[in-house]
Amino acid sequence: MKAMILAAGLGTRLRPLTDTRPKALVEINGRTLLEITLSRLRTFGIRDVIINVHHFADMILEYLKTNADFGMHIEVSREETLLDTGGGLKKAAHFFTADSNTLEEPFILHNVDVISTIDLPRMVQFHTEHHALATLAVQNRETSRYLLFDEQLLLCGRRLGPDQKSELVRPSEQLEALAFSGIHVISPVFLGMMSEGGSFSIITSYLRLAAHEERIFAFKANEYYWRDLGKPKDLEQAAQDVKQKSVL
Repeated sequence: MKAMILAAGLGTRLRPLTDTRPKALVEINGRTLLEITLSRLRTFGIRDVIINVHHFADMILEYLKTNADFGMHIEVSREETLLDTGGGLKKAAHFFTADSNTLEEPFILHNVDVISTIDLPRMVQFHTEHHALATLAVQNRETSRYLLFDEQLLLCGRRLGPDQKSELVRPSEQLEALAFSGIHVISPVFLGMMSEGGSFSIITSYLRLAAHEERIFAFKANEYYWRDLGKPKDLEQAAQDVKQKSVL
């Protein structure tokens, strides 16, 4: 199984830490966010990974070289201009389509700036059993951007903030607003269905395809630890969680 780590962002919310390094090399208890993410993937048997880079890209390349790619097969997708999640994945699509033996096998897309104990094999199993085009790990928590799902856990739209008007692409009498975790399981056929170009959010593709009855599912991950690492205070809390709760 293969995976992509999204690590190209500027990490502006983590300043001043990211004034001298990419967010992927920011540390929690002496371990970089990139190492933590790679270790998680390796624990679940994933050895083939592509990482998109932009901000301080050469530092990431040198870091991987120094650590012998952590015993994995790692490729890098360098972005001269930031392409966002959708554009970044589209640029790296060759990594998932070049080998005919893995064309039917789903892959994982994982933000570098989140940590969690989400059971990835269970999520992949859910994805396969539901014949999904994409499966998004979600939780019932407060966020500034919600995704909306019906009773079958199919994507129906989104809502920006608790008081904003919902954008619906698929009708449903009952909707549940859930927060996305930055972890996806995706079927390779999705790569050929991204008609958007340039820099774009992958959520744009998901919503467009959901409007055409494609199966974009929610994987509820409320029982698992998860934390966004977008701000220095989040790093501090995560460091405490790791020490006290042994979450990683």
